[in-house]
Amino acid sequence: MINNWFYPIDTNQLQNYNKLKNYHFGKKILLHKDTTIDLSECSIAIIGIGQENSNAIRDILYHTSFHFKKLKIVDLGNARKEEPAFLIPILKELMDSNILPIVIGSSNDYCLSQYHAYQHKKLMINAVLLDEKIDYNNPRSKTQTFLNKIIDTRNSHLFNLSMLGLQTHFTAPDGTRIFEKNNFETIRLGKLRNQMEDAEPIIRDADMMSITINAIRSSECPGVNNPTPSGLFTEEACQIARYAGMSEKLTSIGFFGFQSKLDLNQQSAHVISQLIWYFIDGFFNRKNDYPKTMDGLVEYIVDTKKTEYALTFWKSEKTGRWWIQVPIKTKRKLLRHKLIPCSYQDYKLACREELPVRLINAFRRFS
Repeated sequence: MINNWFYPIDTNQLQNYNKLKNYHFGKKILLHKDTTIDLSECSIAIIGIGQENSNAIRDILYHTSFHFKKLKIVDLGNARKEEPAFLIPILKELMDSNILPIVIGSSNDYCLSQYHAYQHKKLMINAVLLDEKIDYNNPRSKTQTFLNKIIDTRNSHLFNLSMLGLQTHFTAPDGTRIFEKNNFETIRLGKLRNQMEDAEPIIRDADMMSITINAIRSSECPGVNNPTPSGLFTEEACQIARYAGMSEKLTSIGFFGFQSKLDLNQQSAHVISQLIWYFIDGFFNRKNDYPKTMDGLVEYIVDTKKTEYALTFWKSEKTGRWWIQVPIKTKRKLLRHKLIPCSYQDYKLACREELPVRLINAFRRFS
């Protein structure tokens, strides 16, 4: 089956593969070569779309240090077809086997593939995008973007969509309006950089995440189409990737937009390999405190004059992370979202009768 979907990895096409040391990433993971490999114990699978771009990242990633003892990772190689539809059954099969796919692709259209891979489960899902703009056009426009195809699809299974790193000067009014209409979340670039911790609860609530490399400033990551001087620094983007790895709800992630032909001295390949490394570091350090039950959680009830109901917060004794319980009647299909990740700061604001706008919008999505 794997051979039908992926070209085996040819290590002769990778730079300095024969110089890897035993502690290097490329020596510690499983590689799909000519023989069949056992995926039964794997937790993460790396997927490349487009040999040139993906191998440029492997050249760097394989030479990083592997600090993830007993974590089984497989690099499945490069997809035999680059059409987005080809990726959907691959992602579905991996996620059904409890293997988290890391997708490396040149286009945001593969984010749509991610989204469609969840549809057979008929679950309402949360998606988080790190991008410099809301790439959405008026539904009557002849040009429909990947976000149009996610948001405007009839019988969509999208419950919440969050945009991180938004730069308003790149975003058309139609994009802003559709997010406001659906009570979707946005954190603009300036606020994200000043309060990086605000992104953690949003990412903790995500089923899937897409990181568009254009969200990183061109001085850090030049190997993209339409590079811009504004955006995140590499360290900031790596922090977000680590948050994503630590999210126990998250089951797929994609890194999109890299163009190796436009890269300078492998600089962008270095950035993306670091993003992948820190995502895996977050995954390796998951705390297993996602509240499937209330065991291990401490309850805090806040009575407010501004609402007709008391607000119930829950704090993990294990990690100190916080959730708020949706205080209104919830449809059965939305029960898995009934506990919304939040922060200690959100709790303190609620105690001062200042419920954050983010949580107000979250409640509205349930009504």
